Amino acid sequence: MFLSPGLFAQGTKEPPKPKPTTRILFVFDASQSMYGRWQSDTKFDLAVKLLSNILDSLRSQTNLELALRMYGNQKQFPPQDCNDTHLEVPFGKDNISRIKHVLKTTIPKGTTPIAYALSQAPKDFPPCDNCRNVVILITDGLEECGGDPCAVSLELQKKGIMLKPFIIGIGKNFREQFECVGTYFDASNEKEFRNALKVIISRTLNPTSVQVNLLDAYGKPTETNVNMTFYDDLSGLIKYNFIHSFNAKGLPDTLDIDPLVTYNIVVHTIPPVHKDTVKLTPGKHNIVGLDAPQGYLSFKASGNNTLKYLPCIIRKKGEPETINVQQFDQLEKYLTGFYDIEILCLPRILVKAVEITQSHTTTVEMPLPGIAVIQKSTNGYGSLYLEDKSSLVWLYNLRDNQQQQETLYLQPGTYRVVFRSKYSNQSSYTTEKTFKVEPGQTNNLKL
Repeated sequence: MFLSPGLFAQGTKEPPKPKPTTRILFVFDASQSMYGRWQSDTKFDLAVKLLSNILDSLRSQTNLELALRMYGNQKQFPPQDCNDTHLEVPFGKDNISRIKHVLKTTIPKGTTPIAYALSQAPKDFPPCDNCRNVVILITDGLEECGGDPCAVSLELQKKGIMLKPFIIGIGKNFREQFECVGTYFDASNEKEFRNALKVIISRTLNPTSVQVNLLDAYGKPTETNVNMTFYDDLSGLIKYNFIHSFNAKGLPDTLDIDPLVTYNIVVHTIPPVHKDTVKLTPGKHNIVGLDAPQGYLSFKASGNNTLKYLPCIIRKKGEPETINVQQFDQLEKYLTGFYDIEILCLPRILVKAVEITQSHTTTVEMPLPGIAVIQKSTNGYGSLYLEDKSSLVWLYNLRDNQQQQETLYLQPGTYRVVFRSKYSNQSSYTTEKTFKVEPGQTNNLKL
């Protein structure tokens, strides 16, 4: 896709990302037991009436699509048919009247294959790049076909096919059996059923916002401009990436994210900080705080000489893992604390227990190196050594390919190059040169 050069010019705002479409799949129990009496009517007729009332309230809702799957409505029991489930109304716009008609004209007659009905959900949700898939299961009984609704639900959530389902249990408390399937609501009477539907729809559709406070060493939310990744705690899938920012009032920006997901948040400071199992309150403004106090690290060579392309390895104090490779001329932020630093000049310089403090720039200074330009008249084998009193300390192997000249940054000191042409078949043709490196000076050596 071609992007116009002026698309992100200064002062030009990016168009807001479109809001996701919420797709709600109602999985409705039409088994024979739903003909049982409940309050003022049969369980089935009351559930149909109450659900229809909720559906009418959703007619003007934008970015919403609905679908209806039923089970137990096709085959008479007995005999038991554990495949008795069907997507009666697929997802689409303005299909509420059709869903209500199917509900009104259905006659409960079969068994209760809950696990199998849920397992068909991947076929019910067509592919979509910007959708959130919600399942609302309405039932008056438990699995009757030997399936495992908990395992099916967990697998579909892990694959990112649907969010954690909602379950409304009619007439009897099935919380113990259904809590592993999703968020359970007990409806022992009509009022509780109506309230459960309202709460579920509210949690699903009402705007939910979150503010992430990146706290400094004083507990204030002053840190910013770092990427935050929100992972689905259950599936491990990446849900969002946001580069933290402040709004016009100088406060952490407000994010609009899905409240039905439990998140693991990683803030990509160096090293990163984590906050796991973050649960949001739907329909509310949520504030999440993470400790992320940071300071800066820079490098300097004596004499104010700026070096480039000199990598420096950064590790947490006393730990072997490399957390960053910072170029010598780069300014980088780190969490406050102590770090061991290895500057990859020749010979290497190790600086231990460098402290990074809040909002302060810590500068690590090294002696100004010199430069050795080693020119080879032919390809060959050779090495560079530091003369340390009466011994040689290996530093670097010269390249034996077609490169005839190598330029090396070297710390002040005395060095020796040992070399033999690859076309000389006697060790006696080995040559060596000793040279002294002074700060800021260049040595040209011809081999």
